[in-house]
Formats: sequence, C-alpha cells, structure tokens
Amino acid sequence: MNISYNWLKDYLDFDLTPEETSAALTSLGLETGGVEEVETIKGGLEGLVIGEVLTCADHPDSDHLHVTTVNVGQEEPLQIVCGAPNVAAGQKVVVALVGTKLYQGEESFTIKKSKIRGTESFGMICAEDEIGIGTSHAGIIVLPADAKVGMPAKEYYNIKSDYILEVDITPNRIDGASHYGVARDLEAYLRQNKLKGALTLPSVDDFKIDEPTGAITVRVENTEACPRYAGLTIRGVKVTESPGWLKEKLTLIGQRPINSVVDITNYVLHSMGHPLHAFDVAHITGGEVIVRTLPEGTKFVTLDEVERTLSDRDLMICNDKEGMCIGGVFGGMKSGVTESTTEVFLESAYFNPTWIRKTARRHGLNTDASFHFERGCDPNDTIYVLKYAAMLIKEIAGGKITGDIQDVYPNPVAKPIVKLSYEKVNSLIGKIIDKQTVRSILNNLEMVITEEIDDMLTIEIPTYRVDVLRDVDVIEDILRVYGYNNIEIGDNLKSNLSYETPTDKGYDLQNLVSEQLTGSGFNEIMNNSLTKEAYYSDSQVYPASKCVYLLNPLSTDLNVMRQTLIYGGLESIAYNRNRQNPDIRFYEFGNCYFYDAEKKTEGETLKEYSEEYHLGMWLSGSSIDNSWTSANEKSSVFQLKAYVENILARLGIPASKYDYGQFSNEIFSTAVDIQAKGKGKSLGVLGIVNKKLLKAQDISVEVYFAELNWDALMKEIRKNTITYSEISKFPAVKRDLALLLDEAVLFDQIEKIAYRTERKLLKEVRLFDVYEGKNLPEGKKSYAVKFVLQDDEKTLNDKQIDAIMQKIQKSLESELGAQLR
Repeated sequence: MNISYNWLKDYLDFDLTPEETSAALTSLGLETGGVEEVETIKGGLEGLVIGEVLTCADHPDSDHLHVTTVNVGQEEPLQIVCGAPNVAAGQKVVVALVGTKLYQGEESFTIKKSKIRGTESFGMICAEDEIGIGTSHAGIIVLPADAKVGMPAKEYYNIKSDYILEVDITPNRIDGASHYGVARDLEAYLRQNKLKGALTLPSVDDFKIDEPTGAITVRVENTEACPRYAGLTIRGVKVTESPGWLKEKLTLIGQRPINSVVDITNYVLHSMGHPLHAFDVAHITGGEVIVRTLPEGTKFVTLDEVERTLSDRDLMICNDKEGMCIGGVFGGMKSGVTESTTEVFLESAYFNPTWIRKTARRHGLNTDASFHFERGCDPNDTIYVLKYAAMLIKEIAGGKITGDIQDVYPNPVAKPIVKLSYEKVNSLIGKIIDKQTVRSILNNLEMVITEEIDDMLTIEIPTYRVDVLRDVDVIEDILRVYGYNNIEIGDNLKSNLSYETPTDKGYDLQNLVSEQLTGSGFNEIMNNSLTKEAYYSDSQVYPASKCVYLLNPLSTDLNVMRQTLIYGGLESIAYNRNRQNPDIRFYEFGNCYFYDAEKKTEGETLKEYSEEYHLGMWLSGSSIDNSWTSANEKSSVFQLKAYVENILARLGIPASKYDYGQFSNEIFSTAVDIQAKGKGKSLGVLGIVNKKLLKAQDISVEVYFAELNWDALMKEIRKNTITYSEISKFPAVKRDLALLLDEAVLFDQIEKIAYRTERKLLKEVRLFDVYEGKNLPEGKKSYAVKFVLQDDEKTLNDKQIDAIMQKIQKSLESELGAQLR
C-alpha cells in the first residue's frame, strides 16, 4: 500500500523525516519496504524559468517560425526560435534553458543549443503539454503580466516534492490501510516517545441537509450480508475533471483519476479506509435502493464490460428491476457516475467480510473495495465518511443534499470488551512495564479503560480494531508501541536438555537423500498441494471419494488436495519438454492428503482426514546424450530402481529387508510394490507410467516414476542401530553362472534363493547380462549372474568355493528349473 508523506501530514502534525517515519512505522508493525521521492510533475520543472519576450520577428527562412529575444533574468537576453502561432512581444512565458530535461510520458529529451533553419536558438518557449502542467499544445503558455522574470517555474507553479512510503499491511491490520489509519498509529508512537504529534480528524460539523425531501430510500433484505447500509442523495451536481490537488494526490499513490465524484470516493477510501460507491440516480428506477441477492445464474455486466454469472450468495445493490452493483466488490456497467450525471446517490455501508471474500474469489475480482471490506471495516464509521464525502462533492461538483440520510442499522455493533491484568502484560512481554505507561499506551491507541480493580483492567476496544478481541491482542499492541527494541535481554540464560526426535531424524535424512539425488543429477521440484478434481474423477487407484475438497476453491484447477505426487511431476515434465528440455530427472518431497468417510467420528472433526509425506522421483529422456566418452543411452526403469535401492540402502534398509510385488494399473503399465519383508506394509511403488496417462499430459516418451512413503520409511528404520565392522583383510572371490530360465522368472527370485542358500559367505549377487533371442528354446531367456564370496577370517580355497557354488546351483535348479548354458 502506498502512503504519501505529505498526505499523512494533512492529519498529523509531526517532524519526522520520511526515513524516520519509515523506521517508526516498521517498529509499529506497519513494515515499510521503501521510501521513494516523487514529484507532482515529472522532473519537477527543473531548468525552467519565467521569461519575457522582448522582440518577436518572422524567421527569414520560414513562413511559420519566429525569432525572439527573451529576458530570463540573465545578463543578456536569449535568442530563441519558436514555432508557436501565439508568441508575441511583451508576453510572460515559460522558458526551458539549454541543458533542461523535458519528459513526454516515459521518454525524455534534453534542450540543446541548436540551429533551426540557419538561426541559432538557445532554449525553448514551452507549451502546457511540453512541461506536464496540462494537455494543450495549441500554443505556448502565456502567463499573467505580474509574473516575475527569472523566477524558477518550480516556484511559480508551487511544485513540491513528496515521498511515497511502501507500507506492507498484514491481513489483520486493516485499520492501518489508509492515511488516517497510519497517522493514528504513528501518533501513538510519537506520544510514547515524547515527540511532536497532533492528530486531526477532518470535521463534518458543517454538514447539513439542503432540502428536507427528495431522498432515494433504502431497503435491506439481507441483513446478514449487509449489517449496515447508509446513503444520501445529492442533486444538481456537475461532474467534471477533478481539481489539480485531488488528481495529484491520487496519481502519487498509483490511482487513476476518473471524474470529480468517483475521485472523491477514492480519495475518502485512501484517506479514511472506508470504501464508498456513487450511483447515477437516473438508473435507480423506482426511487429505491434494495440490498438483496438475485437468483442463481443471473447475468450481470460489471464496469470492466465483462458479463458475469451471479450466485445466489452474491450480495447485490439493486433498483426495483435489476442489479446495479456487486455489493462491496465491483460496480455495474450502467449505474456508474459519468460526466452526464446530474444526480448522485452516495453509498456508505458495512458488509459481512465473509460474504465479500467469497464473492470476490468466486468472480476472480480483487478491488480496493473488496480488499477493505473482506478484512473488516469499521461499521460505526459509516455515517462520518458519508458526510465527509458529501461535503467534498458539494465543494467540488456542487449540488444540494436532498432528504435525510438513509441509515439501516438494525443490530448496532458494540465495542468489544477485554479484561487485562498487569501481571499477564509483564509475563508475556518479559519485562515489568509500569502501570502508568500501560495506561498511557492504551489511551494513545484509543482503548478506553472503563474499570480498574485489583490490577485487572476492563478495556473498551474501538470497533475499527477488528483484530483486537483478546487480552493477548491488547498486549501485542502495548508491546509494539512500547517498542520491541526496548525489551532488554536478561543476564540469566535459561536452557534445558533436548534430544533428537523422530521428526528431527526424518528431517536430517531428508536433507541427506536430497543431497544424494542432487549429486546423481536430479533437480528438486515443488508443486502445489492443490490440484484439480479431474485427475481423480475416474480413478480406481486414487478415487475422488478419497479427495479432500476445498470449501472455497480459487478455481476448478485448484479445488482438491493431491493424493499423489505423480500429476504435478507430469505437468512439470510436459512444461520442460515443451521448452526443449527433454532429459528429465526430478524429485519432490511433499504431503499427500486423504479423506476416509468410514473413519468419520462425531466430535472429532479431523478423524476422517489424514496426510502422508511422500518422495516422488521421475526419469524421462536420455541418461547419456551426445557424450564423447560414452554411447547415447536412454533412461530406463532399471536406472530408477537403482536410485530407489540406493536411497533405501542409505536409510539403512538393505535389500534383504524388502520384497518386490509386480502389478499394473491405470497409473503404471508395469510396476512393483516395495514391501517390508514379513510385514506386508508398502514402502512405495516404482514403474513405467501408463501411456494413457502420458497422452493426457501430451507427453510422447516413456516416463518412469517412483513414489516412496517417507513416513513409512521413517517408521521402518526407527529401531535401527548403527553397526560397523572392519574391512576384511582377505580377498573376495567372484564366480559367474550363465543360467537358462523361463521367461517369467525374475532376477529378484534368483537373488533371494542365493542369499537363502548361503547366508554367511555370499556378499553380493549381481546381474550383468540378459539374453533373449535365437538359439534359445522358446519361452526361455538367459541370465548371466555374478556371485561374490568372501570370508572375513581367512582366504577361501577352491574346494570351499566350488561347494558353495554347487549348492547355489542346485537350489536354483530345484526351485526355478534353471539350467547351466
């Protein structure tokens, strides 16, 4: 939010510099991101002076140029060639001297000594649009005769610098989302620090009704959505361009001036923090404003000329025939104030924040009005801002206020009451603050102490402080005004012993695995936990009935929580492939969310919801491409399997502690389920992604995906202890077997049988070749398997080695029907 330093001074008389103001606001919790010096006219009219045309003659080589001599207060007058038709001797004009930079939009040019048609020119006599004080280019500016020659144009036009403070408003501090709101907070700071600071609220004492009749009446049919609605009627207005001061103030903070009435509503919004809306009375058919909802599906065209389909939960401001405005969010195309408007109905209301927020999200709208209303405006400020705006309209656009103010407020909002003890203040702040200081700060924050008994305060909170409802909220306010930097660090250090929790261990291991994968060429991705229901609508593996739905989704593409990481990864792969990055290695850590209606238990709101932390890994494209050291090689599911097994080994889960179960489904064309041995508990899955799924994402190559249940892995290793042994001093022995097997036999079966047959000396079983083709019986394949044997206590001899290999061979023959080739 942009705050003008000079505008701030309209309400608060203080002496802080812009930089000091920025620091003070930051200490108050209104963090200021930066301070920028700005000018009402770009360039600040630097280098421009008031001059007097002494002579004016026709240019000898042009039928439209003139050669003038101009007194600019220097020793000698300047010769300037001018093409304006209205230039004449005796005029007071604005002159740009040589070296002056002039601006035209975002572009600029510098006045230089030049020759125009052979005649030297030492400056330029300026028109309005050339220096930014107007839009006319019909001729040069002609000033009154009493304009002082040599005076800087900056002084003549009273051009002042201003400073824009970029204040970052947190959602709970909507009371600070205006110039007066910031000034009010800053005053409390100044008083606490015994600095100059006097706050002034613009007076509305002169407000009066000009004519007793002629008011547009108001009827509120939905008081839940609109607890308070007020308005008044102003007739005989003349809507024109706003005066300079008003346009300057709005432009400086990034607002676009529209017309005098609309600009006043925007000025009051940014001054006082309360949105207003002005209607053209000509469009209020029936002479009555009705606040209500319209039937589901009603069409309505908003100010941006977009036709929107309304919900029956969208609050509308209507006439007797149709909607005129989406209440608190956006005006309608027809009913807004234009230069042809002569009668205005001015609205000032308090809308239910929840209704406004839901409507704004439904229609994808984010306006200044919705920003304020959905965070909570002051319901008891409604009439004040209405009167203030009405007085400004009368002053600038004329007109008469006809009829009484219409104010529908059936259930007035009372000021919150909070009980606060000095003991709790000191306990939470960590320092004893004297009672007088506490009372002084509360008073500066307009929090009224109505009662004080036995160190217990009863405090009345102003209704504009929608974030202060508890004693801890009051204490937070006391501390921010007292100053966080004024809380000293004590001399004593209090500490306690801590130990590594499973969460700490899991986090450390996550970092370890991330480093391992990154070192293997993977890139980490982070996808949104919100995804679209369409991914699950026809799924058997991840049915829509298991989805956690959002109550107020931003869009249909973000309406459920993800059940798996795969879809986000496929979107990332498609995005990269479309941008000439086809070789993919991705990994992602993230939560997945599930709903189980059968677990729903009365009184336990979250019983049916669960979440799991998962690790997803994706491979696609080439693993080696255009390398001078190796032949090109495509990624494969076996590479992914190796990465997964390396992760499991790094976590302390060796191959002997898990099994593979093969399967296929809508997600995988072929895959394996990694199960903890003897427990039947799934640790994860890996496989080849189904081509139908890839086609839906417009991916034309194979993708290999693994998803590990990180929570299950952490439980599996929770009781692991670290053991170690010395490296054997005795050599390992390698033996190879070429085995003829049925096509259905997996290497995993060979590995398990070998380890089961020789538990002590067999250290490793490795597959190094697979052959399927001619010269083999039908339905057969050949595996070349390497076995590594080692004794940690002595060197193995041939007799021992042959005995072990024969035993392994016999086991493979009897259990798998293996034959030596």
